[in-house]
Order: sequence, then structure tokens, then C-alpha cells
Amino acid sequence: MTEISEHTVKDLYQGVRGLAVKTLNSVERSDAYLDKLLDKEMRDSELSGPDKALLFEIVHGVVRWMGRLDWVLNGFYKGQFSKAIPNLKNGLRVALYQILFLDKVPDHAAVNEAVEFVKKLQGQKPADLTNAVLRNIIRSKNSIRFPDPKEDLPGYLSAYYSHPSWMVKRYLNRFGQEAVEKLLAANNEKPYLTLKINTLKVSSDEFSRLLYSVNLKYTPGKYLPEFFKLHNLTNITAWNYFTEGYFNIQDESAGIACRMLDPHPGMRVLDLCAAPGGKTMFIASLMEDNGELVALDRYESRLEILKRNITRMNFNCVKTVAADALEYNDNNFDRILADVPCSGTGTLSKKPDIKWKRDLLDIHKLTELQGKLLSKASKLVKPGGIVVYSTCSIEPEENFGVVKKFLQANSDFILLNAEEVFPKSLIDENGCTQTLPHIHFMDGAFAAKLMRKV
Repeated sequence: MTEISEHTVKDLYQGVRGLAVKTLNSVERSDAYLDKLLDKEMRDSELSGPDKALLFEIVHGVVRWMGRLDWVLNGFYKGQFSKAIPNLKNGLRVALYQILFLDKVPDHAAVNEAVEFVKKLQGQKPADLTNAVLRNIIRSKNSIRFPDPKEDLPGYLSAYYSHPSWMVKRYLNRFGQEAVEKLLAANNEKPYLTLKINTLKVSSDEFSRLLYSVNLKYTPGKYLPEFFKLHNLTNITAWNYFTEGYFNIQDESAGIACRMLDPHPGMRVLDLCAAPGGKTMFIASLMEDNGELVALDRYESRLEILKRNITRMNFNCVKTVAADALEYNDNNFDRILADVPCSGTGTLSKKPDIKWKRDLLDIHKLTELQGKLLSKASKLVKPGGIVVYSTCSIEPEENFGVVKKFLQANSDFILLNAEEVFPKSLIDENGCTQTLPHIHFMDGAFAAKLMRKV
């Protein structure tokens, strides 16, 4: 029975658009993240390379621009678009994304494909509705109206820049209209691919020559010389130098906390929430693979990815431990990185589904766990040692809010000013680092350096 239903599903959701709708249906009805669901579809499908790239483009594009797509569809759909059945809803979104954002597919082809797809799955009546809605939009494409910013600024920003209204209102209060528009636009940019080199295997100069030899254009890291931002998305993991451990994929913002940690060869270092291991590997290279680096994570499955990367990069100083950080009791570390679970609002260009899956309540819940993890780290570091608390969030409650509460409760710790390590352009008013996508052109990330008094 299962076999028949699996075949039926495969037959129904054929080709790039069918798989796009299937993936988008899964994103809406499950807690799983977009990239995991998309990776599974890519692995299970028999699509060619260009078709896989198109599937990635459509699914990410629909999720990124869902707020704008739904605003337009709401205006042309008779009834409540949000109540439409998933196949119809996501079939319309996929077609409209192609009509508004992709030049390669003619409008009529996008409509015909959507109509045929909906007809196959839902019957003639929904197919006729799909046809009518999309053709009406095409006729009015150049006169689509959004809320008037003078009358409803949050409504306009939310619909036009495709962000949830709770987020837009927060950012307006904090940054003002001009900066918010830049931030939302930066969140909607297609992400850059940034590489972090393994300095134990290759120097920055050598690596730039290697990139040049395969005609890959790049921009060097703005703050950290180990980082190279590629100008084009490419299948970089197929390059033999990836397999040989010359580099891994990591945003430059993620390296700031590692550099702030200032680990030295021979030290005992703990990466408290280590998987998938990008920061672990940077720390190992800063330690020159000399000393002990404990990479801790709750889930063995996540540590497996980390172990594979450590083997590929050929680091010997890393010891992986599967344990709940809050119950871990080995202490006397010189350095501890507490890169805690967070809302991820600094990474929306890479993970657009986060903005639709998070709400204010999540942020308040996360701050409790973040506070506990920072407190735990403080008990495992030795006097004179350093704890770096970091997130990939741009929310004050998760960042300095957690640090401030911790300092009030722990008089044996002091906050060190990051200005000693980084330029002023990276430093916030509290002496911590905070990157913002529209200002620093990288992911949003926060880091605070705390020292336990001797």
C-alpha cells in the first residue's frame, strides 16, 4: 500500500514546479526547516543540475517573497486566499513568483503549467480559478498596488518587502524607516557564498591564486583575512580543494566570535553548542591544532556532520562529546565559546523561512535557554579564563539583554571591550560586536567577551 501511495505522490508532483509545490506544502505543515526538506527532495529526485538549481531558486524565492506574493494574490483571489487548499495556494505562489521575478519563463507558460498541475491534483474547477487569477494579475502587472506608506507604513513595508508585521514594527521602532528599508532589502538579497580557509593547509595568497586559476572571482574578507566572499553561487564542494580540507563554507560574521575568543596553542577550549562545526574548525586552526578542543553537542547525529568535517580538514585536537550542555560537568577550561541556539534573525537571506516560523514568543522563550547556557559556561571556565557569548540574531533581548542579566547576577565576571580586537564599525554601544546585513554586508551576528576574575 505504501509503495502505491509513494508512486502516486511521485507521479503527481513531477518536474521542477511539482516538486516546488510539494516542498512548499511540507514547509507550511511541518516544523522542519526549508533547507532540510529541499535537500531531501534534491537527493530523491532524478533532476538534472540546471533543474535542481531552478528548484532551489523557485522554492527559496517563493519563501523569501511570500509576503509580497500573498498580498498580490489576496487582491485577485475571490474569497480568502489564506484558506485555499495547499496545492492550489502553492501552485499559485510558484506561478506568480515566476511571473514577477523570473525572466526565463514566459508568463503564459507559467500560467499553463500551474493550470495543468492544479487540474491534475484538484480537478477542473480549481484549475479554472488558477487560470483566471493568474491571467488577471498578468493584465494588471504594472499597476499592482501596495498599502499607502503615508497611511500604513508597517503594512506597506510588510507587504512590499515580504516580512511579518511584528518584525517590521520592531525594526521601525529601533532603526527608523530609511534603515529598515535597507535592512529588509538586504534580508531579501540572494545570499553570497563565503569560504573560510584552513590556514594550516593554505595561506590567503595561495588560496587567492587557486581561486584565480579556476576563474572564481571573490572579495576578500572585510575584517578577517581568512574569508573569501565569492561573487557567484557555485557547486564549490565538488572542487578537489574542498575534499582536501583547504576550506569550509562559513559566513565572515561567524568568524568574529572565534577571533574574539583568542584561543592559543596548548589551551583547553570548549565549544559548548558546537554542531555543525564551522566555529569549531576556525578555533582549531587558531589553536594551530595544538591543545584540546572539546566540541559538545546534544545530538550524536549533528556531531557526525562535525566529525566528517574535522576529518576532512585534518584536525587532531578536537574531541567530540554528545551531551546536554546544561548537564556537562568537565571544567577548568581556558576558553569557552557559548554560541547559543537563537532566533537566527541575522541569517534571513540564507534562511528565509525563519521569518515566517518565528514570533515574539519564541524570542522570549529562547532568552531563558540562552541565559542558562551562558551561566553554565561561566561555571566551566577557570579564573582568568574567557567566555564568548554569541548568536546569529539581531534581537537585543537575545544579545546584550542576556549578557546584562548575567553580569548583574555574576559579579566575578567582567565584560571586556571588543574595541581592542576589532574596528569601531563592528562595535555596539556596550563594547560588544554586532553585525547587521544592511551595514556590514554579511549575516547579522552578536558576540560579547566575558572574563572570569582571578
